[in-house]
Amino acid sequence: MNIFDMTIHKLHAALKGKQISSVEATSAMLARIESVEPLVGSFITVTPEQALEAARAADRRIARGECHLLTGIPLAIKDIFLTEGVRTTCGSRILDNFIPPYSATSWEKLRLHGAVLLGKLNQDEFAMGSSNESSAYGITRNPWDTTCIPGGSSGGSAAAVAASEAVATLGTDTGGSIRQPASHCGCVGLKPTYGRVSRYGVIAYASSLDQVGPLTRDVADCAIMLEALAGYDPKDSTSVDTAVPDYSAPLTRGVKGLKIGLPKEYFIDGLDPDVQRAMEGAIETYRRLGAEFVDISLPHTDYAVATYYLIATAEASSNLARYDGVRFGHRAEADGLLGMYTKSRSEGFGTEVKRRIMLGTYALSSGYYDAYYVKAQKVRTLIMNDFITAFASVDVMLTPVAPTPAFKIGEKINDPLQMYLSDIFTIPVNLAGTCAMSLPAGFSASGLPIGLQLIGKPFGEETILRAGYAFEQATEWHTRKASI
Repeated sequence: MNIFDMTIHKLHAALKGKQISSVEATSAMLARIESVEPLVGSFITVTPEQALEAARAADRRIARGECHLLTGIPLAIKDIFLTEGVRTTCGSRILDNFIPPYSATSWEKLRLHGAVLLGKLNQDEFAMGSSNESSAYGITRNPWDTTCIPGGSSGGSAAAVAASEAVATLGTDTGGSIRQPASHCGCVGLKPTYGRVSRYGVIAYASSLDQVGPLTRDVADCAIMLEALAGYDPKDSTSVDTAVPDYSAPLTRGVKGLKIGLPKEYFIDGLDPDVQRAMEGAIETYRRLGAEFVDISLPHTDYAVATYYLIATAEASSNLARYDGVRFGHRAEADGLLGMYTKSRSEGFGTEVKRRIMLGTYALSSGYYDAYYVKAQKVRTLIMNDFITAFASVDVMLTPVAPTPAFKIGEKINDPLQMYLSDIFTIPVNLAGTCAMSLPAGFSASGLPIGLQLIGKPFGEETILRAGYAFEQATEWHTRKASI
């Protein structure tokens, strides 16, 4: 097996057994990045010198017998995470040359475990997008078919795993931005419960919806990453102070007797036939493994997309007000303060970001606040109550991740409403604040990956990881590799 095709747990065993060094693994990964990046475009910034320095430090730790599961493992992270001394753009020209003075808690946790940072990954600008076509630094392409999108907004994070450019990556999920690209690129992606992982040092899009999570090659790696990331952070006021379990321990317990809910609103007539077949196959696999199925309803699902695009854009309007050309970011030369504000933001923000800022500003404006934003918050409560009611009778829910496999680059870029509907099955989870995971469950007739979504109760990551691991061990979808 090539070094760059190894999982975290296999590479850890090789590092611990001195069969390979972190410098060798990191060098192999950097060579792989150099080889495939012209085809994929996963990275905005590659950090070879820092990576090799960190790898040498990791090898010294391993020689001393200090070998955490992530020590010496080459990782990459979405360019939304602040990294001290390393350029952080959030996919936007307005932050083109921004060098943060401190790092995000999530990256700090991985770094302290000895993980090696290969670089910063491409994304939709300010995480606003479902296709990775809104980045100011070029389109990321799907390694399974480079004419197709990888999903978004964490498209670079998913594509890097699928193209073997990193052992695992970090992304963020505001309305499906980890799970949807994981589905389209054939990897595992986990959106933890809101408050499970610190958001400190993550550039904000919609603060009540954003959550940090891993993208990996298999479920075991996902459990390893989550255990390192999870935990209370006093720097994040939304972080929840609750114990972090050993996520790896229960993986092998199986799913016999597990009650899996099938929400009728997620199995709709417009579902792509290949996605439908993959879901039917997954249901049959779980039946063979001893799981029990329960038909359930999430009646307010139809309102989720509209609710999301009122709340998320309102929060984006507020969060992005700070990018004014004064304190940091792009500053345009213009006459007067107002001229400078206007020109800086006009030049720095892309089309999709401008669209969402305007939508959010309108929803928050005098005379429309109650009619739009307040009403959306009330519907959000109804959606949350749907999940609470459904989870009274089931342990986990099974749904598609997206209505279709990955679509062609350019196919929906000029039709925002169709693009927004790509996240119809992932958005409700963010509104409810619970956890969900995407994992490989099949392929389309044209050879594109299709993901299965497992939705868990709040702080029920152990259950969805266990259910995902059981499915993974019973199938071979996760073993297939993109031929790029």
